[in-house]
Amino acid sequence: MTQVDRTRLDQPAPHDDTDRWGSDLIAETIRALGFRHVTLNPGSSFRGLHDSLVNHLGNRDPQMLLCLHEEHAVSIAHGWAKVTGEPMAVILHANVGLMHASMAIYNAWCDRVPMVIFGATGPVEADKRRPWIDWIHTARDQAALVRPYVKFDDQPASLAASLDAIMRAHAVTTTAPHGPTYVCFDVTVQEAPAPDAVTLPDPALFRAPEPPAVAETTVDTLRDMLSRAARPVFLMGRVSRSEEDWALRVALAEATGAAVLTDIKTGASFPTDHPAHVGPPAFFMAPGPAQALAAADLILAFDWVDTSGALRQAGATGTLVNISLDHQLANGWSLDHMAQPPAHLHVAALPDTVIRALAAAMDLSPAPFPAPAAPGLPGMEDGALDMPRLVQALAHGLAGQQACFVRLPLGWDGGSRPFRHPLDYLGYDGGAGIGSGPGMLVGAALALEGSGRIPVGVLGDGDTMMGISALWTAARYGIPLLAVVCNNRSYFNDEVHQEKVARMRGRPVANKSVGQAIAEPDIDFAALARAQGLTGIGPVSTAQALADAVQEAVAAVRAGTPVLIDARVAPDYAEAMSKGMTESGG
Repeated sequence: MTQVDRTRLDQPAPHDDTDRWGSDLIAETIRALGFRHVTLNPGSSFRGLHDSLVNHLGNRDPQMLLCLHEEHAVSIAHGWAKVTGEPMAVILHANVGLMHASMAIYNAWCDRVPMVIFGATGPVEADKRRPWIDWIHTARDQAALVRPYVKFDDQPASLAASLDAIMRAHAVTTTAPHGPTYVCFDVTVQEAPAPDAVTLPDPALFRAPEPPAVAETTVDTLRDMLSRAARPVFLMGRVSRSEEDWALRVALAEATGAAVLTDIKTGASFPTDHPAHVGPPAFFMAPGPAQALAAADLILAFDWVDTSGALRQAGATGTLVNISLDHQLANGWSLDHMAQPPAHLHVAALPDTVIRALAAAMDLSPAPFPAPAAPGLPGMEDGALDMPRLVQALAHGLAGQQACFVRLPLGWDGGSRPFRHPLDYLGYDGGAGIGSGPGMLVGAALALEGSGRIPVGVLGDGDTMMGISALWTAARYGIPLLAVVCNNRSYFNDEVHQEKVARMRGRPVANKSVGQAIAEPDIDFAALARAQGLTGIGPVSTAQALADAVQEAVAAVRAGTPVLIDARVAPDYAEAMSKGMTESGG
């Protein structure tokens, strides 16, 4: 895949001066922490920091990525973290920018990904506020807007305190369990000369602590439990993107005879065509996995999302070992922590830490991670696009390519395409709203540059329309990606909900599309993409046309171009989805 040279894109030479401003030291501290990019939508509350990034640092390390909406700035950082496991920096304008970004921050919180968000406020000192505008952009406690779903926040009143807060925010977000952190800078602190006594903190002295180790006695207990279990089951949830960790998961499952279940809400964690895997992965447990879980005498949940819900759905009564640090983020505002798992043993450690310890204790030596094989090519039946034909057409269009599926739609059959590598699929957005898909695709695509993988987002039309302008950032900075809009001209998941309610109440099912259909007029997504500088293809409405469009798109993406395909899918494609998806949020 062609990598775009951005070294001269919006990167002026640093201004040679001897003056030191508060925001200059803030910018230098951000650089010292190793951030490569910072996403932002401009705002006057951080005009001092903006100037320092451009004229003091020369817009290098970090390079700013201009976004057209604050929610996109956060979702791009979210996509980046899904691939790298590392935080990106985000800057939001005052309380108004924070309010715009709040849904995306909640997604990052629920998905347990790291990012450091920098905000700003008008002068805290009232006599320094400009009339009108600085008053409505100043808040006494700005982080109160998002405090229930960030790990740490601060609104420091001095430059020294601001630099300390940056260090703490970075250390906290990179400490598991991960989550976004927020630091709000006072305009006055940014724009005042930097006191000579203030020096840059040393990042080496403010690193995240080592993740908790697993006690030898706990490892021994787990080995004993696994050796005595007749039908062990592993629930593989939120784990690392490491190939080495992936190989150890496979080795442990093979050594213990465990059945393995995965979840399409989280990224690929185990080869789904391995004999030990019981599938398909789904948003709600499919019959096969539910039966395996119900029969299990020992269940090891590796940071599974909603362990209690899975046990209840399957009617499982086996001994549960819960391996997770997620309990540390439970609070009283949101119920994203789910019901407390009824665990016989709770191991407070990262799943991969436990697996590594077990592998060492059991003397497991997995073979080197194999080069991932391309999925087998299914047959393709030409005709009007429905969900099975869309899956087949994508497979044919991507034949011979290594793809990373950044997002899949709710109606996707988790068994239709095997996941054989930790970057084959990145999972959902955490908060289960819509509008995050395009931005997360951009961020993931940025992180995947040079990997040889085609970043693919199969996006709903509602999701795409809410986040469409995030794709401009991909065009602006030459970030190659492929967005396939699964366009059924409806918020169809809610049509399923309306149908269910109508049947329950004996009311007309035919009215289910009222207030749901995205039609009359239809939206021309390819035109919207072209208007922002992407290559737009479509609309296409047959399987063969989509396969041909994907092949055309792959060539463009390999040449460094972001591409969007408008794939018109039959509005009733999700009939099967109605059996399992009506519990979802729409």
